[in-house]
Amino acid sequence: MPAATIPPEDGARILFFSGGTALNGIARQLKRYTHNSAHLITPFDNGGSSQVLRAAFDMPAVGDLRSRLMALANEDTPHQRAIFYLFKHRLSADATKTALQAELRSFVDASHPLMQDIQGPIQSEVLGLLHDFLHIAPDDFDYRGASVGNLILTGAYFRCGRQLAPAIEQMARLVDIQGRVRPIADVNLHLGVALADGQLVFGQRHFTGKTTTPISAPIRRLFITDGAQEVLPASVALNAENQTLIANADAICFPPGSLYSSVIANLLPAGVGRAVAQSGARKVYMPNLGHDPEALGMTLSDQITALLAPMMSDTLDTLSARQFITDILCDLSVPQQDCDAVAERFGIACHRLPLASSNAERYDPQTVCQTLIGMTSDTARNTAAAIPVA
Repeated sequence: MPAATIPPEDGARILFFSGGTALNGIARQLKRYTHNSAHLITPFDNGGSSQVLRAAFDMPAVGDLRSRLMALANEDTPHQRAIFYLFKHRLSADATKTALQAELRSFVDASHPLMQDIQGPIQSEVLGLLHDFLHIAPDDFDYRGASVGNLILTGAYFRCGRQLAPAIEQMARLVDIQGRVRPIADVNLHLGVALADGQLVFGQRHFTGKTTTPISAPIRRLFITDGAQEVLPASVALNAENQTLIANADAICFPPGSLYSSVIANLLPAGVGRAVAQSGARKVYMPNLGHDPEALGMTLSDQITALLAPMMSDTLDTLSARQFITDILCDLSVPQQDCDAVAERFGIACHRLPLASSNAERYDPQTVCQTLIGMTSDTARNTAAAIPVA
């Protein structure tokens, strides 16, 4: 049966190692083709709304997880769209404390229009989670610019005994997501980088170049940290459910997004490299089209080297590059010589296609989705050499 005629419920199992918002447009479009995509998301962000929540509750970051849940949410009915808009809503970033308190009360007493659009048991459950959050929130919590969805997800996190995965499953059920979203690890840790000039930078927001001054020297290595020192990957292990999602994938995608904090961060936990190597699926890297401050001075070959480093380390550097990345999928704007260099150095196939949107710094979501679906249907799954998983 041609891929285009397969109903989304039976669609391809494409797994993404992701974070941030760069993939959300593609994820939202992907719902037309498959409801079986899986998204392993980094919980290490310490910027924006997540930063405020992490400081107040000593918890993993939930903002990227909530954002991907929204991208995959069912928007087919007015009822589902009402939940979608509620969970995407942000409180005012510049309102007075009195105004913020009044807006919060309107959600709690269900008088806010966004809450009124949700009826029955779903409204009761959402209100319960919001009450749970307000019960534990410190008196001086900063609500400016807060995502209502993040507050509700935090309420679910505490209701679930400070376990992130079941809290996300509860949220996923509320918004009826058409896919799977899971944290790559349920840990309250952060990211750090070692720069080429010898400097160590702790905390994602300090090296992404989004809200602070961009780094002035290339990144040489990404690591997990408790905020003060490096944490060994062996202490942050891939769990069985995420391992199963990787094993069952028809394709594995390292998608566009901040190279280190959004993509490579998901490859750091012990067992990820071995699970990817074991898979017989196609393993596709899609480099960013726009400027990525984290990839300062890096060629396409350098990016592949950075992606491979944690996965090859996880398998003791005994495997070839093609057991981790089989294909590069990129726009025609990527120079042919860059693709040739990757093919010569790593033996990885590079597919240059017209994939950019009218905004040359973004991929066209529909074209990308159709291409990825095609890549899962035109290649039979192979059985990779078994790699023991600790």
